[in-house]
Amino acid sequence: MGRHTPTNVLFVVLDTVRKDRLTPYGYDRPTTPELAAVAEESAVFESAVAPAPWTLPVHASMFTGLYPSQHGADQGSPYLEEATTLASVLSTAGYDTACYSSNAWITPYTELTRGFDDQDSFFEVLPQDLLSGPLARAWRLVNDNDRLNEIATRIVRLGAQAHEKLASGEGADSKTPAVIDRTRSFIEGSESEAGWFAFVNLMDAHLPYYPPEEYREEFAPGVDPSTVCQNSKEYNSGARDVDAEEWEAIGGLYDAEIAHMDAELGRLFGWLRETGRWEDTTVIVCSDHGELHGEHDLYGHEFALYEELINVPLIVKHPEIEPGRRERLVELLDLYHTTLDALSADAGGVPGAVGFDPTRSLLSSEYRSFDRVTDPDVGQRAVLGGEGESEDYAFVEYAQPVIELHHLEEKASEAGITLPEDHRAYARMRAARGEDAKYVRADRIPDEGYRLDTDPEERSPLAPADDERVAAAERALSRFEGEVGGAWTTPAEASASDALDEADAETKDRLRELGYLE
Repeated sequence: MGRHTPTNVLFVVLDTVRKDRLTPYGYDRPTTPELAAVAEESAVFESAVAPAPWTLPVHASMFTGLYPSQHGADQGSPYLEEATTLASVLSTAGYDTACYSSNAWITPYTELTRGFDDQDSFFEVLPQDLLSGPLARAWRLVNDNDRLNEIATRIVRLGAQAHEKLASGEGADSKTPAVIDRTRSFIEGSESEAGWFAFVNLMDAHLPYYPPEEYREEFAPGVDPSTVCQNSKEYNSGARDVDAEEWEAIGGLYDAEIAHMDAELGRLFGWLRETGRWEDTTVIVCSDHGELHGEHDLYGHEFALYEELINVPLIVKHPEIEPGRRERLVELLDLYHTTLDALSADAGGVPGAVGFDPTRSLLSSEYRSFDRVTDPDVGQRAVLGGEGESEDYAFVEYAQPVIELHHLEEKASEAGITLPEDHRAYARMRAARGEDAKYVRADRIPDEGYRLDTDPEERSPLAPADDERVAAAERALSRFEGEVGGAWTTPAEASASDALDEADAETKDRLRELGYLE
């Protein structure tokens, strides 16, 4: 690792933000002037790819340097059980570390906050203790059986109820100002000689959209948030239609939420500059995934691996990176190594941690030169394994979405709709995404291949037999599937289990209190 000037890292995730809605990426509405100013002194990446289309596995990948099927944090088992986190490595190295978020998945319950010296989740829809203790043990117990079952379905209603409460507008007030204030207090109070690592997740752009009035009036004048569709499952189930005018209103509210986050980030950036901390701080800003607003007849970020979801914004400020546009492929899980590099931290002596790999650090001249790696990881082997092929690929995984599927079925049932077995909501998906082609394999719906260079909106699917670049992406995906345990081609089936019979009395009593057991 080279010697770098900054001794601190500010890592910001703009949850659920699409790349094409940000000023630095050419959006014609002034949603993010503060980010645009930072982009002038940063590298702006055009082809950053998330390893999944939703929060939990993406954050787990950024915190461990592992793909979702390796770290295992997903809705079926929604906790990071064994992998050592970036925060643990940095805390061991003497850095002050903190995590502030208003996302319910980034909590001690999921263990994503493990290793942080200080953490706070500003998610208040449900009390914090409901996401820990007996309920967490019960969820682990039923999911140790490898198949969803009736009891597990009851338990995930906790998440569905949280979605319902949010969608009604309850608890939807922005927590972003408090998150920014808490981050500033942490930085101000840091006394470590090594430096500090602050991780921030801002949730405003996640459904539902209830932006502060001043931003709503600028970006969605006259729009009443309570009158537009704020529940993606209603649309995706077929229970509700959304016309062009309503999509425009929804998009305006979404823009307003992004503008509010940008202004609050600007407040933090300005303070860092005023207090002389800016030059000593590496700044990483990205999204964990995007959002669909009717494209591909979908709303939200479930049930697909389209570009609007996985090709995310990424802006990095560090003296080792020249400012400007970067077209080359980047994987978000590389931010684990990038952060280690920025702080010259060694993960080698921390049990269970992924060791630093310069070919996965954006600060290194060896970035993505995988042929230099002595012991390549599963993604590197999948890239290197093609004889005579030199294309680079990012890999994406999407296991069956338990909570979203449950909520979708409820909305369909309420509308008298029966979802077919081949509905995409039941499908598991993996993708290999190159710079000019992508291939998606699924277990219940047809595979999809696209030439991203000529069909960036993914309107015309191509089979491998129709296009060599698509065929190359399919071969890369096959290699990745082989590395992580085989292709998802046989549909996953639910099976009954008596696992909860083994739960202790405290667990059962708690579940009865919550309404999940009779």
